Amino acid sequence: MENSSVNPLSSSSDLNPKTPSRTNQLIPGFNSYHPSPSRTIYSDRFIPSRSSSNFALFDLPLPPQSSSSEDSTNAYTALLRSALFGTDCGSVVPPVTPDKSSGLNARNLQICRPNCNIFRYKTETRQSLQSLSPFGFDDQLPGFSPSPVKSNRKVPRSPFKVLDAPALQDDFYLNLVDWSSHNVLAVGLGSCVYLWHASSSKVVKLCDLGIDDSVSSVGWAQRGTHLAVGTSNGKVQLWDSSRCKRIRTMEGHRLRVGALAWSSSMLSSGSRDKSILQRDIRAQEDFVSKLSGHKSEVCGLKWSYDNRELASGGNDNRLFVWNNHSTQPVLKYCEHTAAVKAIAWSPHLHGLLASGGGTADRCIRFWNTTTNTHLSCMDTGSQVCNLVWSKNVNELVSTHGYSQNQIIVWRYPTMSKIATLTGHTYRVLYLAISPDGQTIVTGAGDETLRFWNVFPSPKSKNTETEIGASSFGRTQIR
Repeated sequence: MENSSVNPLSSSSDLNPKTPSRTNQLIPGFNSYHPSPSRTIYSDRFIPSRSSSNFALFDLPLPPQSSSSEDSTNAYTALLRSALFGTDCGSVVPPVTPDKSSGLNARNLQICRPNCNIFRYKTETRQSLQSLSPFGFDDQLPGFSPSPVKSNRKVPRSPFKVLDAPALQDDFYLNLVDWSSHNVLAVGLGSCVYLWHASSSKVVKLCDLGIDDSVSSVGWAQRGTHLAVGTSNGKVQLWDSSRCKRIRTMEGHRLRVGALAWSSSMLSSGSRDKSILQRDIRAQEDFVSKLSGHKSEVCGLKWSYDNRELASGGNDNRLFVWNNHSTQPVLKYCEHTAAVKAIAWSPHLHGLLASGGGTADRCIRFWNTTTNTHLSCMDTGSQVCNLVWSKNVNELVSTHGYSQNQIIVWRYPTMSKIATLTGHTYRVLYLAISPDGQTIVTGAGDETLRFWNVFPSPKSKNTETEIGASSFGRTQIR
């Protein structure tokens, strides 16, 4: 053993010049020999010290205990052996040099028990690091307290709540679900918008656009109770949800408004007419600027967390990045080979942007908008419908359509799968995350909304999800 306190090259009984060598003591006829005091005696052969060798594995007899240093060495050896081979192998005792006359050979040497092999399979190979620590046994070393070992997080494979959402459209280019900072879920169903209060499961009908119009997008303001509603007639309505009152109606688009994104008091709307309109809700004008660049419908819009960059995705397979000072995109990414609806900015790293492509693409790509570089690409095997980043940990979740309709939780940057969730029978076209960052809600053409606990709570808080216990089960949203 490398940790033995005895150096085999400096044993005092072997090389002490005042002590006769063991060679002379073991040969008959030399017992009456007395060396001269002025003469140094050297042994004619080397006898190593085997005090650190683990011959206890061979069931050899015990040597006499002689010193406190050997006791401490034996205690450490016993503790280390228990940590490595388990307590079922018995205690370890200091070894002795085997006697040649004992008749032991390689064929009758046995380890203490058959289940104490050095190389193990199955459960033994999956022991935690704490179980392998020599200081992991409190009853042997009371002064030490092992540090807890972080286990892999388990993501429930089933939704904890399902809401029936009749008339939830099966349209890839719409965005009909959003979750507010006040824990209220807005859902567009046909021509109506419904509000589901997560803390109480109370459902409120906010508005009805009538038989000549329908809801194509919803988007909550970052703070407050204002909800923007995009319509199939190209209008954007602004509602005060606390009073269920419409504040104003803004025009400017010629076709349906399928994407909305807030940046403080600025509201961006993307339309099937290929344009993006910037609206300052404090101004009297319907919009203050128009962003042109996409060659097809704008179906994805997301502002960065610092409100300096706007990312847009379109049915032209393009991903653009805009700033506050230009009506032309400052960055253009053309690597996707299908429509780009799924867009998510990282809350952990400035300028990190994720985007997902449609059925002909199936890839999630990562971009550094600060350096204008393409970082990586992951082929998911299915149409990427939505992306959202966890604000509590460096993970993200994606929802998918053709052909597997799955939900995948990823660990970034390795892009290893933490969980794959299934349950929807149609494309998972809609996705929103709770204000506490722990729960996601997904919507699909199967006319259901499903709630999943996928992310851990913030490290600074050990709180449960804010969704009330009364919300568990399956209910109807209207």
